[in-house]
Amino acid sequence: MTYRKAYQLYSSRNFPPLADQLPILKEMGYDAIEPWLPAYETDPALFRRQLDDAGLDCYGFHMPLAGLVDEPDRFVDIAQTLGATYLIPPYVTAEEREPTVAYWRRLGEKLARGAEAAARHGLQVAWHNHDFEFVPLDDGSRPIDHIFDAGGPGVKFEIDCGWIVRAGADPAAELEKFADRIVVIQTKDTAPLGTKEDDGWTATGDGIIDWAGLVPLFRKTKADHIVTEHDNPSDWQAFARRSIEHLKALGL
Repeated sequence: MTYRKAYQLYSSRNFPPLADQLPILKEMGYDAIEPWLPAYETDPALFRRQLDDAGLDCYGFHMPLAGLVDEPDRFVDIAQTLGATYLIPPYVTAEEREPTVAYWRRLGEKLARGAEAAARHGLQVAWHNHDFEFVPLDDGSRPIDHIFDAGGPGVKFEIDCGWIVRAGADPAAELEKFADRIVVIQTKDTAPLGTKEDDGWTATGDGIIDWAGLVPLFRKTKADHIVTEHDNPSDWQAFARRSIEHLKALGL
């Protein structure tokens, strides 16, 4: 299976205008972009036209958890305008987080309600992880497990392999554990821990993650596309090109 490949537009937020990046990404071989708020918020229809002009799709987009809870209809409408399938809340701030089982189960329940609303329109909700979901609570349990247990099978997973490694966990183990829930794979790579350049992130294939070893596990998931991301590249085009070339060399 050859995966469709998307580029997380957050990676090049510091190099506007974003619209000018789209044809460059298409030339590199990307099929789609995965935008983050606020890239699409001001005028989703205009954003869709820019994607269409560049020959790119949008399979999913990052959005605030509060938007899923308080304004599900607005974000469903945005998804339909962009042609996206996946609504992806990616974060809760450090100030919001509570180190309790109850807090993380409540988060999972919020995602479940959003997933029910999205499903009525043929859409899906997927949680995107960072590192904090894999850090054990005082009782030894992990937030990520409470999120999905409380969320139920309707809550899907965009797995970010780089943040899992940053948390000290094993992406291979998580790919196996959540295979039936993973619908998007983000191939974020991390340089050796302690690296300062580019905040320690690097192009896919240039870091410490054994991507070749993970490929067989990718194929056991429900993922239908993969996404490249780098949180702070000094050269976004070098990152984007190197990453997609490495993924293609792996047969992805």
